Amino acid sequence: MTTPLTVAVVGAGYWGPNLARNFSSSPDWKLQAICDLDASRAAALAEKVGHVDVHTDLDELLARDDIDAIAVATPARTHHAVVLAALRAGKHVVVEKPLADSREHAFEMVREAEERGLVLMADHTYCYTPAVLKIRELVAEGALGEVLFIDSVRINLGLVQPDVDVFWDLAPHDLSIIDFILPGGLRPTAVSAQGADPLRAGKSCIGYLTVPLENGAIAHVHVNWLSPTKIRSMVIGGTKRTLVWDDLNPQQRLSVYDRGVDLDQQSIDGSDRAASTISYRLGDTWSPALPEHEALGAMASEFATSIRDARPARTDGLAGLRVLSVLEAASRSLDTGGAMQPVETDELAVVS
Repeated sequence: MTTPLTVAVVGAGYWGPNLARNFSSSPDWKLQAICDLDASRAAALAEKVGHVDVHTDLDELLARDDIDAIAVATPARTHHAVVLAALRAGKHVVVEKPLADSREHAFEMVREAEERGLVLMADHTYCYTPAVLKIRELVAEGALGEVLFIDSVRINLGLVQPDVDVFWDLAPHDLSIIDFILPGGLRPTAVSAQGADPLRAGKSCIGYLTVPLENGAIAHVHVNWLSPTKIRSMVIGGTKRTLVWDDLNPQQRLSVYDRGVDLDQQSIDGSDRAASTISYRLGDTWSPALPEHEALGAMASEFATSIRDARPARTDGLAGLRVLSVLEAASRSLDTGGAMQPVETDELAVVS
């Protein structure tokens, strides 16, 4: 039996209880403490997950030598300071999304972890759902062929956030999933974003993000706080098959369609697609079987494995940095009326 690693959860608000519950029930971990500025809130959570220690002072918590790792579930504006303090105390860190409140802060966090040989992981929870893990597997094994397009929709009624627009609130989920399933991750050179604020809320409540991909492929993300119906879907079209993910359909979350467009090359050298004849393929549809497990439990297990194997987590700090790079470019595009804006990549090359 492998000795469990030890962890403390920092932040007992909205997401902290979910992290605490999964770490406390994981065979890979022993939950040691809950840390929150609100002592009563921390104590209430500590009691629920096994009467673990309670701290209200982060420095006091980080001074403990019986804690291997920290799980951060505090507001995004605090991630930079909390994570750097934890890394400098020699702790591995997992951080809820987004990794930081800016690309600059995220880059500093990634660099600090690399220099100290510590694991910095982004809690991109959706990436550890059975459906997304299966999508990643199908893309990697070539079951869909070359990816031609990704169309993602994440809409529902509310909640209009006080400090961020709909892109920063909802799109990190879609971008982290796209980054996770594409071989090599999400590395566009430029993006375009269009937003609308019909409520006069001072920020975009409806958004459309266009992300050009390699080889002429494209990804499109639609996010919306104002829809009376809730939709969470993603369509991934490939040269061989098309996959549809409906996250709100528990009976059939994934459907793979052997339907699409084929190009019958007519040119002599076979390289001129413009001279090709288009035909349509109408084949079978099937639904992959998916195992049942909680995404956060799988995330906690991946965090432990990456520490033990001294390797980057599957959603490491660089994954979080790539998502933030796209979000910041999207914000610049909004400011320029939807014009394509470059995605900063120079620093990614330094640390990747």
